Amino acid sequence: MKHSVRNLIAAGLIAGATPACAASEADFKTAYAAAEAAEKEAGALRNQWTTTEAALTAAKKAAEAGQFDQAVASSKEAEALAKASIFQATSEKQRWKDLEIR
Repeated sequence: MKHSVRNLIAAGLIAGATPACAASEADFKTAYAAAEAAEKEAGALRNQWTTTEAALTAAKKAAEAGQFDQAVASSKEAEALAKASIFQATSEKQRWKDLEIR
């Protein structure tokens, strides 16, 4: 079964993804900083995804509009995407060695 990051966030399967109450600007800043850190790590691995950048942009726009619940959700989505790209980069770095050469 294929799960999108957005569905995992909505289901609360990504830790801290669903705030219990209205998010504040401080909540946004914390979530956005975590997403940026993960995206920076993905960049160091040369595996940044455009969807991560789109989620970061959406987070900034929502925060600028004062919609901090949406800004935090978009930040969490960006962080999850960045972490997935990090996982992809590190796992593929090793997986090619497992291929059978014929």
